[in-house]
Amino acid sequence: MVSRLVSNDRRRRRRLADICLLTALTTIVALTALETVTARAQAPAQQSASAAKTVWYFYRVKWGFQDEFQALFTRNHLPVLREEMKAGRIVSVKTFVPSYHGDGRADWTFAVQIVFRDVAAFVAPSGEEAIQKKLFPDLEKFRKEEQRRFEILDAHWDVPLNELELR
Repeated sequence: MVSRLVSNDRRRRRRLADICLLTALTTIVALTALETVTARAQAPAQQSASAAKTVWYFYRVKWGFQDEFQALFTRNHLPVLREEMKAGRIVSVKTFVPSYHGDGRADWTFAVQIVFRDVAAFVAPSGEEAIQKKLFPDLEKFRKEEQRRFEILDAHWDVPLNELELR
């Protein structure tokens, strides 16, 4: 009986040692893989502070609401962006839709490219509230329509780009 207890205890210790060894090896492999991935990751291309800053804004509109989204964008947000162009903060605004439904991965259904004068203009306060008050006397209606514009989205994300000059 005593020898059986001693034998069971040795087996438990061996299993525990095996588990510890396996855990240590797994941790080492995971850390090595993480180091490799981190070492390969690229830093963003350096940008001149005076260079124009391009940002893409992607929207995935819920099925069946594309026309409503575009109408709301055109009526409410585009005039604000055009005022920012007049003020010189924004250089250009372009809008895009995919050629076909399901084009590519179908991540987006509407995109806006905004080119800011420079990085400072991109990060500075936009002054949108003052522009909105100037352009839309009925701010309550404007705010409700802007809320609706975002309610009919499945997703929205912004992608500030760094231009890469290859030679």
